[in-house]
Amino acid sequence: MLHDVLIVAGDRRVLDRYLDSCRAAVEAARSAPGCLDYARSADPVEPDRVTVYERWTSRAAVQSFRGTGPGDDLSEQIISEQIVSEQIIDADVREFTCSDERRL
Repeated sequence: MLHDVLIVAGDRRVLDRYLDSCRAAVEAARSAPGCLDYARSADPVEPDRVTVYERWTSRAAVQSFRGTGPGDDLSEQIISEQIVSEQIIDADVREFTCSDERRL
């Protein structure tokens, strides 16, 4: 039986260097407890569009990850996060709670 899963999905309009600056955050998220998937992907048609997709076991898992921030081994990420936020031009990202899934 599947318990509720939290999905965060949407897109962002970004400057071209945005994805390179996300690598450490993606690696940290993927190793965080409760993270089932975490991706930032370039759109093949629109060069300034990045698809955002996250799948977590619960809202608590997301909040725990986002509340911890970068650790000592990711101290450079603090500077990188400031750069990342300056590179986002626009965003439409939403949260979905799902209690059922089926393989297609």
